[in-house]
Amino acid sequence: MTLAMVHGWGFNARVFDPLLAPLRQAGINPYCIELPGHGQRCDTPVDPTLLGWSKDCLEELPEGPVALLGWSLGGQVALQVAIRNPERIGALVLVSTTPKFMTGPDWAYGLAPAVLDRFAWDLETHYEGTLDDFLFLQLQGRREARILIPRLRAALRTGGVPTPDGLRTGLGILRTTDLRVEVQHGAAVPLLLVAGRRDRLVPSEAGDWLAQALRTDIHWFEKAGHAPFLSDPEAFCRLVSGFLNGCDRA
Repeated sequence: MTLAMVHGWGFNARVFDPLLAPLRQAGINPYCIELPGHGQRCDTPVDPTLLGWSKDCLEELPEGPVALLGWSLGGQVALQVAIRNPERIGALVLVSTTPKFMTGPDWAYGLAPAVLDRFAWDLETHYEGTLDDFLFLQLQGRREARILIPRLRAALRTGGVPTPDGLRTGLGILRTTDLRVEVQHGAAVPLLLVAGRRDRLVPSEAGDWLAQALRTDIHWFEKAGHAPFLSDPEAFCRLVSGFLNGCDRA
């Protein structure tokens, strides 16, 4: 099965490098899709809304039935694609995904706007240092961190720096997206939810809420943060490949 993977805000497709070999060894064909204004698609003109980005993602999918994995903002994009175009998606994997990133009067399981504003400012003014800090937070305490962080840093650098406009558009989508009503109708595709218990960007309550709304379970990586696929790529790939191979057999 082909697995199309969509990265998060401020990153590019190279963030998935640690997954490529383990997925192939498990019989999964990885295929990376980059968000508009990110990576190698910095000049891609797209409607600056979640719907616009999801339509763009749909156009970037390879032919035939395909599994779709989305991480963080990429998870919101992937979820929108699967809800609106279930016939194109053979299975859906959502990683560290929330229906609503921002807190509000009726939603306490998100980030305060000031926190996201600060992260956006740091990304625009000190991109590489901010990504280094983010990667360190995800891998802190793991023996592999000293090896993996330099490799990822180099990969992300060669993968392309997002444009300021791409970052601002992504920030606007994070600020305004609220999928709570849409997900109440469920996703008509096989679904796997994955999250890190130590996530500082998406509270665990948001993951629990999404699992309940989508009427499924959520797999927790107890010692991982916002990027569980970086904290333990081999265990992550075993989980995902097992899920996808089970979908193929079904």
